[in-house]
Amino acid sequence: MIRYLASLVAALFVVLPGFTAQASASMAPAFRSDRIIVETRGTGPDVVFIPGLGSTGAAWRSTADKLDGRYRVHLVTIRGFGQTDIGANASGALAAPAALEIERYIREQRLQRPALIGHSLGGQIALRVAADLRDRVGRVMVVDSAPFFPSLVDARVTPQQVEPLARLGYQALMLFGDQALKGQVSALGGDLGLAGDMVFDGLGLQGGDRRVLAQGLYEALTIDLRQRLRDITAPVTVVYGWTRDTSNPRHRLEGLYRYGFANLPRPARFVRIEGADHQVMIDQPERFQAAVDQFLG
Repeated sequence: MIRYLASLVAALFVVLPGFTAQASASMAPAFRSDRIIVETRGTGPDVVFIPGLGSTGAAWRSTADKLDGRYRVHLVTIRGFGQTDIGANASGALAAPAALEIERYIREQRLQRPALIGHSLGGQIALRVAADLRDRVGRVMVVDSAPFFPSLVDARVTPQQVEPLARLGYQALMLFGDQALKGQVSALGGDLGLAGDMVFDGLGLQGGDRRVLAQGLYEALTIDLRQRLRDITAPVTVVYGWTRDTSNPRHRLEGLYRYGFANLPRPARFVRIEGADHQVMIDQPERFQAAVDQFLG
């Protein structure tokens, strides 16, 4: 009798593959990490949201609310951002270990080719995950992010050239805090133009532990992922804030992005959101939501 029931259950799983994936996910063990926190809600295809520097998963909540009933969303928070405990992010690298933990989460929770949506530093982390997992990722959206931020100022600049300025930013943040950082770096002769505005802009949004903010800032300015783009098999969408003002650097972003993402195996799709700056989903929520719906659809 027991053997018969076991065979019947197995047969049901074979007949109902959609149910199999959902049941398999629900039976996955609880995920624990000393690097990231993940809040999961809803049912349906998987969408993983990765916030930018100084932001928690709450930055994506209004976007996630509009996906209720259609998708299962996973809101990632890097420990140390906002009011979260810093955990293992108290020392050492930040983005690479966070990406590895998101990859472990995807495997252990049995996500089915999830869509990844990352903002700023979170966009870079999404690119890392997509390059590592390849076919296990369904699609990627990066929001006001680049494989190498300084290339938005000068495509010829190298990580080695920008490292002294990044180190200066790290030290200034540790010494003065995020509120005074930009002014202090500028006073000491550092200017990264639009790339600096994009990287610095998120620091004061939700804040966090100075150690993890400083490390995230340093990595956002020095890590160059352009060669890793060759490993990404999922389609990539790049969403960015744009203006009609021809004197504003944002007016010229698409050309810079096309060059920066040129190593992708298939060309990226570029979506500009007029009237938005770096915090695209906050500056223009309705237009951004339309872009997300089209991306997921």
